[in-house]
Amino acid sequence: MLKPLLIEIGVEELPAVPLLKELTNIEKKWLKILEQNSLVGEFEFYYTPRRLVLWHREFKTSQEDSEVEFFGAPVAMAYKDGEPTQAALGFAKKCGVDISEIGKGEKGGKEVLYYKQALKGKPSVELLPAMIEEWIKSLDFGKAMRWGSLEESFIRPIRWVNVLFNNDLVDVKLFDVVSSKQTFVHRISSFDVKNIENISDYFDTLKNGAVTLFPDERRKNILAQFEKLQNEQNIEIEIDEDLLDEVVAITEHPTALVGKFDEAFLRLPPEVIITSMKEHQRYFPVFKEGKLLNRFVVVSNALTNDFSKVTEGNEKVLRPRLSDGLFFYDNDLKRGLTLNGLEKVVFMDGLGTLKEKVERETLIAKALFVLYKDDIQGDTAANEAIVERAVTLAKADLMSEMVYEFTELQGIMGHYYALALGEKPEVALAIKEQYLPQGEESEVPSTPLSAIISMAIKLDTLIGLFSIEQIPTGSRDPFALRRAVNGIVRICNEHNMKFDIVNTIASLASNYKAFDVTKLEEFFLERLRQYYKVNPSIIEAVFASGERELLAIGKKIDAVLAMTQNDSFAQTFSTFKRLANITKDMDLKEALSVNPALFEDDAENELFNAYMAVLAGDYASYIEELDALLELKPQLDAFFDNVMVNADDEDVKNNRKSLVALIYKSFLHIADIKEISVN
Repeated sequence: MLKPLLIEIGVEELPAVPLLKELTNIEKKWLKILEQNSLVGEFEFYYTPRRLVLWHREFKTSQEDSEVEFFGAPVAMAYKDGEPTQAALGFAKKCGVDISEIGKGEKGGKEVLYYKQALKGKPSVELLPAMIEEWIKSLDFGKAMRWGSLEESFIRPIRWVNVLFNNDLVDVKLFDVVSSKQTFVHRISSFDVKNIENISDYFDTLKNGAVTLFPDERRKNILAQFEKLQNEQNIEIEIDEDLLDEVVAITEHPTALVGKFDEAFLRLPPEVIITSMKEHQRYFPVFKEGKLLNRFVVVSNALTNDFSKVTEGNEKVLRPRLSDGLFFYDNDLKRGLTLNGLEKVVFMDGLGTLKEKVERETLIAKALFVLYKDDIQGDTAANEAIVERAVTLAKADLMSEMVYEFTELQGIMGHYYALALGEKPEVALAIKEQYLPQGEESEVPSTPLSAIISMAIKLDTLIGLFSIEQIPTGSRDPFALRRAVNGIVRICNEHNMKFDIVNTIASLASNYKAFDVTKLEEFFLERLRQYYKVNPSIIEAVFASGERELLAIGKKIDAVLAMTQNDSFAQTFSTFKRLANITKDMDLKEALSVNPALFEDDAENELFNAYMAVLAGDYASYIEELDALLELKPQLDAFFDNVMVNADDEDVKNNRKSLVALIYKSFLHIADIKEISVN
């Protein structure tokens, strides 16, 4: 039988961020408990700042009856001279019955002791108290607190518990709070406890008490109010999804309001104003035609017919925050961009200070510039000076008061300070973009010069941490080294910058403690395996070619993928795989030569001439080159049908194998065809 179940845990106001971090686990943990108790059913989870709610429209009134089978020792060991041995007696004790009730069964082809026990399902009302307690205590919000005389802790004090099963109260005790048919509504609506008759009454009471229980409904209400404000005031509200999640989590009755701040603060960089509003006040910035306005949107949880006081209060709170920002900004400009102080900040044990990191990054940036200078537009000497200046100043804003207050603005503030202090725009831009890309959806540096700075910073971190054995293991990657490799790959692809993993890293490694460079090479390759979303065998085939230049790897993967997607490839694959099989015992690194004078069959001449024509071709891409090689299939089929490769004459045999090996090596230049798996 199925009946409705409502579980409400009332708490003091929950902090948004810890709640949101645990949010994805809350339902999973309850589902696991349901599974353990054989009470699985559909349910929904809701939350407000003051309550955690589980709602089952249909919940089993009891567990289903079941049977449990027990298998024991072989019968031959369980009885001796007709009497039960200790093994048999122990099995009976384990089953909780007399030895006379133990039967015989078969398992693994042997006759063994056997007992089947019928288990009657327990009523759900008996199981729920322990289940709810286990669920609540399984939730991990990070920091927890104690209150009163309790030894137990939770993220916030629990103030009421309301568990209704088919409208009847279930006796539950959590943190010394006994369940009751009561709840609380919005504080401004009423401070008094509200008695609940049934589940339907519960939902009505919250609604009438200005509590929007459902998070999705609160989100929709907020967005609808945003849209209305935008239309009415001809403004654009920047919607940060993470901030919106927080606002949904801290409100029970959200109301969007527009506030203002003094225009004088617009002298600050927009990022400072926006960060101050978001981080400290959870305000949404307002724009018009892409320009930041001296307004903000706050989502209030108040209940009132006149929100003017609420708006004024938020305006008053914001002013000192922005005043601090302006004070920091002016002080930083007076001080200028300087590296003084970086020598006192440790970057990492074993890698020295931030000043030393800047010095290493500078060496890498210079080396990269030498690699790419011919492909960068503009005066080479001027570009070199920009790179050196940008990488030198990239960490300077770490010493600023603004970045000390808002660490997430590192680089961004350096950009603004550089412009204000008369640095070249290209230098300022490179400082701003030094950490790009910061994720899969993030933009990459917009210019080759900025790209060099970003790559230098990422490479120093990668090589440095590998040199002190700080290598990611499993899912653990505290220094985001995987993201650094992905960033380098994306930068190279975006700016068409060739980057040889082995040679480049080897040339830079001398600036670090000696380490196994092949580990870093393999780390790059492992990230490429994840980066390219194709048949893994294609990636391995390209790696087996020995290619380690990032651009070429990507182009070769694309070419092999296109080859395998050709409708005729499945039929031609076996022909070309024979090339690898025939040459598997040959050292393909040795020089190979073919003597046409040793040909004995027309098929040899035809294959050789066709291959030489392919070899003489000029191909704009690896795809074209592979297509040309695949067109050798008719000549190869004729060769395999009419020519005995392992001829009796040793010279003829070696000549034929060399011909096959040359064709195979032409494939191997792009990918090792034998590594490809065809479905």
